[in-house]
Amino acid sequence: MRSVIAFLVALLLLPGAAMAAAQSASFREGVDFKHIEPEQPTASGKKIEVIEVFWYGCPHCFHFQPYIEQWARKLPADVDYVRMPAVLNTSWETGARAFYTAEALGVLDRVHEPIYDAIHEKRQRLTSEGAFGKFFAGFGVDEQDFHKTFNSFAVDSKVRRAQQMTRRYRVEGTPSVVINGRWLTGPGMTGSYEKLLQVMDFLIAKERGAT
Repeated sequence: MRSVIAFLVALLLLPGAAMAAAQSASFREGVDFKHIEPEQPTASGKKIEVIEVFWYGCPHCFHFQPYIEQWARKLPADVDYVRMPAVLNTSWETGARAFYTAEALGVLDRVHEPIYDAIHEKRQRLTSEGAFGKFFAGFGVDEQDFHKTFNSFAVDSKVRRAQQMTRRYRVEGTPSVVINGRWLTGPGMTGSYEKLLQVMDFLIAKERGAT
């Protein structure tokens, strides 16, 4: 199913350069994207930082995945793509901890998409540390190692940082995309995932021109 969706997404993302240029002329600040005030520092050095702000429990984030994955495969050399779990309330902290635990254990690439599939296709309730521990065990992760990492100071610090940045970026819903600490956009503003990617490219070009 995922491969079929990815193929259809690839077909949707083949507009000509002329069409993209024409559409970009209609992108408006305050409508399709917002200026983040105050602007936030990035961690990508000289590269343009693109942060996907997500929540595993969000159906819109789940449906956005094939689009952002296809986009990321063609990432320009001067762009750094980063994922950040949103922490809009305490119930979202568990998913954020699971994300950073997977990152710390070196299994993020193996479990990121399956977590979405488990929640939104298989209807599994991944809402607790125990549930995530059993889920990770299915990917060869020792449950004791999982729980130790899940409750570690390093993961706790990253979750607190994500919570702080969710507020600083003024994220109100997911998925959201932050461009270079200066611009915020998302499908709630653009109206579609296809247009969201076009707005992202527009803002990247805007930042490239500003350097």
